[in-house]
Amino acid sequence: MAIVTEKTIDIDQILKSKMGSKAKYIPRPLVGWLKRIAHQDDVNAFLWENRDKSGVEWLEECVKYLDMTLEIEGKENLPDPQDGKLYTFVSNHPLGGEDGVALGAIIGRHYDGRFRYLVNDLLMNLPGLAPVCIPINKTGGQSRNFPAMVKAGFESDNHMLMFPAGLCSRKQNGVICDIPWSKTFISKSVEYQRDVVPIHFSGQNSKFFYRLANFSDKCLPFNLAMLFLVDEMYKNVHKTFQISIGKPIPWQTFDKSKTPMEWAQFVKDQVYKL
Repeated sequence: MAIVTEKTIDIDQILKSKMGSKAKYIPRPLVGWLKRIAHQDDVNAFLWENRDKSGVEWLEECVKYLDMTLEIEGKENLPDPQDGKLYTFVSNHPLGGEDGVALGAIIGRHYDGRFRYLVNDLLMNLPGLAPVCIPINKTGGQSRNFPAMVKAGFESDNHMLMFPAGLCSRKQNGVICDIPWSKTFISKSVEYQRDVVPIHFSGQNSKFFYRLANFSDKCLPFNLAMLFLVDEMYKNVHKTFQISIGKPIPWQTFDKSKTPMEWAQFVKDQVYKL
């Protein structure tokens, strides 16, 4: 007897919400292909089985589901949850899925759920993730609210977990590395006097993904590679990842001797040295 599940991830509805009436012109074989690439049935089964969980507990279930082995170096550099301070945690973004899940589980557990992600608004379709997210849609109508959402996050009583590249890593000249980091985490950490904790996450996606991402970035007006991130996540199950946590960088470090963009590059360099 088949297990009856509620369809949380519904590609048909997502296309309709993004494209409106134009969605009906998308060929059905293409929609079917998108559902397979997004592993719609697998993801919905997981979401249904864990529908009673949310936040950190849900993230930890994701880590188990993906059978991730996490080897953490520098865990003693995570500030004491009782020190009364708020922090900005920043990491490279090699994978686009597992890295966010794993770091959310680690930081969320350490700080008893008192953290928030800045994430793409598509991830708000995941009910278990939504409580720890501040959604961002830089390409849609929500983009004008981006500064207000960032402000709300930094004014809250939560630590912030950010991937300043905004996109997962690309392969350039044979090297897998983040694209240039946004300066937002620098300017807001200074404004709200939050020390910055640098984190490096190991791992990489498939060769196919990097070829597609480079083609998409150069030739297409939208991020085609993003559609394949769930598929890449399933390719990365049962793997071991190294997580290196650096010492907090005092917010006073980010003075006028460099621009916010230059300081962002400085922190990115520190992350890749971990």
